[in-house]
Amino acid sequence: MSNGIYKIFESFSKVKVLVIGDAMLDQYIFGDAHRVSPEAPVPVVDVAEKDMRLGGAANVALNLRAMGAQVSLATVIGDDETGYLLKQLLQDEGIDSSNVVLDQKRRTTLKTRVMSRNQQMLRFDEEDRGYIDENIELLLLDNVIDAIYNDKPHAIVFQDYNKGVLTPRVIANVISNAKQAGIPIAVDPKENNFFAYKGCQLFKPNLREAIEGLNRPLAADSIEDLQAADKELREILMHDFSIITLSDKGIFVGTATDHEVIPAFYRNIVDVSGAGDTVISLLTLGLALGLDIFATAELANIAAGLVCEKVGVSAVDKDLLLQESEIIMGGD
Repeated sequence: MSNGIYKIFESFSKVKVLVIGDAMLDQYIFGDAHRVSPEAPVPVVDVAEKDMRLGGAANVALNLRAMGAQVSLATVIGDDETGYLLKQLLQDEGIDSSNVVLDQKRRTTLKTRVMSRNQQMLRFDEEDRGYIDENIELLLLDNVIDAIYNDKPHAIVFQDYNKGVLTPRVIANVISNAKQAGIPIAVDPKENNFFAYKGCQLFKPNLREAIEGLNRPLAADSIEDLQAADKELREILMHDFSIITLSDKGIFVGTATDHEVIPAFYRNIVDVSGAGDTVISLLTLGLALGLDIFATAELANIAAGLVCEKVGVSAVDKDLLLQESEIIMGGD
């Protein structure tokens, strides 16, 4: 057993992470479709099973917890049945939900997927996408600032799904206070607030988000394109690490002095849902521990491949990741 990798995995249990962002529930309806409805030309699914899973920022928290970290989630959800179920699932997984704010005027985001033979047939969403109102925003900020100075997390991660929790004021205040407290920040952005995260340490868009955010074409197989994107991002955000996920092409890693594309490993891909959540989770752990960014990105790449072999949103299996990492990454 590689002693170096084993020690890294052991150290994850000492890390405290504050996750801030858009949390949601993912509902899966599994069944078989053997016939067509007589009422319309659509398949009829005979429901066999339903499953509720943590999604969005809650899935990031779950992945961090699965790796052994101590995790708190700060978010805003509806004061509704779905919200109560989400909080219960967080508690069941050992994730601190004391920084979750309930809003009577909002719905908790619920994404329902109808699945047959591991294929998604239909998805329907119940959610509100507008920014949280000012009073709720201030409650969330009070919770987060209190957590920064009293809980003293080793890292903060912003998980943005454009659902309204991460307002410009929330982002700016958290970054300011985290800087004052010396806490590094990792960001998984979306287009609405793409350039609002100036002062973060790690910025992780996927290729599509980078193309839309920078408003320029980028080819996943062009290192020149990716380097140019890294340079432009760095000039605006003044961050340390650019991570651009490239789907089956792997992960681009850029620093002020170096860059590398870590290739994806061949996998039996079943479902890519939540892979980005897994990547940002592992990157945040590496950031908190001060690990080499290229080695951390390789570990995140392996973890993302493992979750893509499962149906639906799911957390990485720590033991399986350790085994795979020892094989792929080798010695100390």
